[in-house]
Amino acid sequence: MSVAVVCDTTSYVPAEQLGALGVHQVSLYVGWGGDRQPERDYTDLEAFYARLRESESLPQTSQPSVGDFLAVYPPLVAAGHDIVSIHLAEGLSGTCQSAREAARALDGGRVEVLDAETGAGGLGLVILAAARAARDGADADAVVAAAHEARAQLQMWFCLDTLEFLRKGGRIGAARALLGSALQVKPILTFGTEIAPVGRVRTRKRAFERMVAYLHELREAGTTEWVVQHAQSRDDAQRLAEQGTEILGGPPVFCTQVGPVLGAHLGSGMLIGGLVTR
Repeated sequence: MSVAVVCDTTSYVPAEQLGALGVHQVSLYVGWGGDRQPERDYTDLEAFYARLRESESLPQTSQPSVGDFLAVYPPLVAAGHDIVSIHLAEGLSGTCQSAREAARALDGGRVEVLDAETGAGGLGLVILAAARAARDGADADAVVAAAHEARAQLQMWFCLDTLEFLRKGGRIGAARALLGSALQVKPILTFGTEIAPVGRVRTRKRAFERMVAYLHELREAGTTEWVVQHAQSRDDAQRLAEQGTEILGGPPVFCTQVGPVLGAHLGSGMLIGGLVTR
């Protein structure tokens, strides 16, 4: 491959899928107080979410350093690769900024840093589209175009048990409009350049039904890929994956649990459903 794809850890695409396509990862950081660690080092998500539920304070998250990117980029450039580096929405994280600073610090080599304008599984679908193009021999311009095309065709929505984690973490964005009734509703949101509301329902059951309804709508729109993710909602995620497989005629590209960086801001009980391209 003439192009190497680099991403961060906030897509939560299974490692074996990224590895099969030769994608390189740079980790964000998360932790309480001075105990921040690379997100990829958290192997026990059950323990992380248990602490998140019990802790009076939220964990802190931070972007990769310029040095983290400079540990990845130069060997790829030395091997003759152009680099397409795709990351979490710039409105939510400074990860793209660190990547750009690292690219400027390189002595030669082409690095294209892309703000995916989304995160979690949406980011994952953009990364996978770019990585498949690179695997098939596309040059850097074509890999960038594949990423942009996937992002343009992406729709993403998710439900939360509470907005409190978003509020406390300062990432609430346009969803602030729902705060007055946050204790009485289950918000349904979209994940783009910021987190924004698309609806609200009264119960978890109704939220799940709304997710299934979205899948029916997107089938009519010609869905080609979709994913399911969750945070401590494994049973709901499995049910959504099963129903989506029946509705859309094929399984999700992946079904995974969201890791600590986004989990710290969204809380347990999250369900991302109907994460699709068409």
